[in-house]
Amino acid sequence: MSHGIDLRTVPYDHPDAVRLSAEVQLEYQQRYQGEGDATPLDPAMFAPPQGLYIVAYDTDGLPVATGGWRSQDQNDEGYSNGDAELKRMYVIPRARGLGLARRILSHLEHDARTAGRLRMCLETGDQQPEAIALYLSSGYAMSPKFGHYRHYNSSRCMSKPL
Repeated sequence: MSHGIDLRTVPYDHPDAVRLSAEVQLEYQQRYQGEGDATPLDPAMFAPPQGLYIVAYDTDGLPVATGGWRSQDQNDEGYSNGDAELKRMYVIPRARGLGLARRILSHLEHDARTAGRLRMCLETGDQQPEAIALYLSSGYAMSPKFGHYRHYNSSRCMSKPL
């Protein structure tokens, strides 16, 4: 499965996190005809205990996957008090199929629960069927739309009680 993979907490602006974020943006551009994710993000949003950002490293010490969560509370974008929002889940192509996304997701859920968050929520898109399948198989359900892309037809919002 994902043996030999080291999950490390890093700042959102760590060089490896920045590189993987740039790679996922390229993938979004390919899947959504030139558009990346324009959600405003700041490294401070992922600083514990209000969030967490991790990078997975393979046995050679190379970064192969990433993900994070940030605290959200009730606001005009549709979040609720106690929400944790999942962001930047990504596994590089050569490391897909090893269970890394599921392992990162579980780690992030546990951390958010420990930090007192009540619900994990996420936004993905209709051109990411493998992400939708991962979240559905991990206990997420479709939810009313929230966040930066809540008015987009291609947006798919999901949540799970923690």
